[in-house]
Amino acid sequence: MITKKCGYRLISLLFIVCLSVSPARAQYDVVPMPQSIALQKGEPFTLWNDLVQIVAPEELKAEAGFLQAYLKDITGSTLPIASKRNKGMTYIELALSPKVTEPEGYVLTINKKGVTIVGGSAAGVFYGIQTLRKAVVNARQSQHITELTNKPSVSSSTPPFTHLYPVVITDAPRFSWRGMHLDCSRHFFPVAFVKKFIDLLALHNMNVFHWHLTDDQGWRIEIKKWPRLTTVGSQRSGTIIGTNSDLDDGIPYGGFYTQAEAREIVAYAAARHITIVPEIDMPGHMLAALAAYPELGCTGGPYQVGHYWGVYKDVLCMSNPRTYEFVQDVLTEVMDIFPSEVIHIGGDETPTEKWNQCEKCSGFFVNEALKGRFGGAQAEKQSLRPADNYQAVFTERVFNFLTSKGRRALGWDEILDGAPQDAMIMSWRGSAPGAKAAEAGHDVVMTPTTHCYFDYQQVEDTQFEPSRCGGFIPIEKVYSLDPAPDSLSVEARSHILGTQANLWTEYMTNEQMVEYQALPRMSALAEVQWTQPARKNYPAFLQRLTRFTSLLEQYHYTYAKHLWPDRQIPNRWQF
Repeated sequence: MITKKCGYRLISLLFIVCLSVSPARAQYDVVPMPQSIALQKGEPFTLWNDLVQIVAPEELKAEAGFLQAYLKDITGSTLPIASKRNKGMTYIELALSPKVTEPEGYVLTINKKGVTIVGGSAAGVFYGIQTLRKAVVNARQSQHITELTNKPSVSSSTPPFTHLYPVVITDAPRFSWRGMHLDCSRHFFPVAFVKKFIDLLALHNMNVFHWHLTDDQGWRIEIKKWPRLTTVGSQRSGTIIGTNSDLDDGIPYGGFYTQAEAREIVAYAAARHITIVPEIDMPGHMLAALAAYPELGCTGGPYQVGHYWGVYKDVLCMSNPRTYEFVQDVLTEVMDIFPSEVIHIGGDETPTEKWNQCEKCSGFFVNEALKGRFGGAQAEKQSLRPADNYQAVFTERVFNFLTSKGRRALGWDEILDGAPQDAMIMSWRGSAPGAKAAEAGHDVVMTPTTHCYFDYQQVEDTQFEPSRCGGFIPIEKVYSLDPAPDSLSVEARSHILGTQANLWTEYMTNEQMVEYQALPRMSALAEVQWTQPARKNYPAFLQRLTRFTSLLEQYHYTYAKHLWPDRQIPNRWQF
């Protein structure tokens, strides 16, 4: 645990170290750390609006627009965009080249004449822009520190000039899946905040937004063929107060995204090279849907949208043909909204009690067994308590449906037993299930509770923490994660697509709490996702993170300040 006194010493040390790092190197010490930074000789590039233009071909005009907006945020100036260089002006030029072999890779070159960002794709150019954006912020900070310490600057020029030292940065991500999850079921967040959250992913070079849209406590996406999912399932009549106490606030709570709003968010993310992977959790965590359509449950209800957190025993009835009609209708509309190849079908924490008690479900299982889904001996053994295999039958049906539509099914690691070979696994109950799945040939996304559950506490002393969620994951623990360690076989490591962190919002009642729980741990995760292990260095990361927080502040993100106690409320223990 970092005490207040130790925290002051840490920040003082970091400030001294930051000053001791060469100004040229400090400019490019960004988050996440690039794979190669080669400083060059020569005079710096001077960024000034009257002398610089952005040059981009038609296919990169969107990326040029982002660069223009980012630089305006930082400098206050709007650089012109042109399709070719004009004489008498320096330039920031964007280009594509097959010489950059990694699709998301880029080469950023800076010299006196200008800046070039060459990508293997538009996404690669976009990540190069993010690095340039952060370098400009660092350069302006260094220039400000130079003025404060009365050291000679690289030029007699003063702001609005910004000087960027000559460099060649060659970069590409370690993993193809670099994600963040947000649960909008337990607490609902408006479209504007979801976009702000997506901007945060873009700032961290992330490319997957895992959007958790349905659960026991609320159904948040419009399904036109099943309208009661939102008219009934999106509303709960109250919410438990605290940690599953007996006290309910009795205040109606709800909200959902129309299909038009969801499409708007999909387009917003796509422009930033972020894929939205929607999650419709099934066959458990379906209480909100059962409240809307009770005939889909084993008992027929009555049900109500969940008030408390945790796992409810009611699940979709396996024996009801209407269940599969419902699932296919929902997924059909979801696929129409979300173009992602991957659709998350949940599959976690599915109780079997209701299936065991349902005579129709028992008969359904026997029929499936006789059809050859399970071997005859296995069917005989399971004839009394078959429910352990129900989920495998259900998962296979959903998987086959998605496959027939050209999509892939992704589920939590509970679906691993009996899952089709092409099913993707998201490992949350530690890393071991993911390792097992990868060794078996499944593609895997690592998101273990040990490192990646950002609803968990960031410090051991939780007296002044806003969340009531248990668990403890400090930022250094996040940074230590290796999703594909050498202990796995080479073949298994090839199936580890990447990693993400999850934000379950039972105890996150507002937007600021979401940001606080995510930041700055999200920055540590970004380096796990992007940077090769040999280049990771936690003390150096803290230095870069200290600079990076100026961007978080500029865009008004709320972040936890345990590493910077001088920024916290003074003497807060006295209030």
